[in-house]
Amino acid sequence: MWQAFREFLLFLKREKKWWLMPVVVVLLVLGALIVFSSSSALAPFMYPFM
Repeated sequence: MWQAFREFLLFLKREKKWWLMPVVVVLLVLGALIVFSSSSALAPFMYPFM
């Protein structure tokens, strides 16, 4: 997994595509939020965002 992350960072550095980093971070945070809140009491409040 760390190899893929390192390769992604090298790609961003080589191709000067730093604008992709915030997009990837936001997608990872939203994915983690959906996964971790799906089994909690907050799940009914998350349905409008899915």
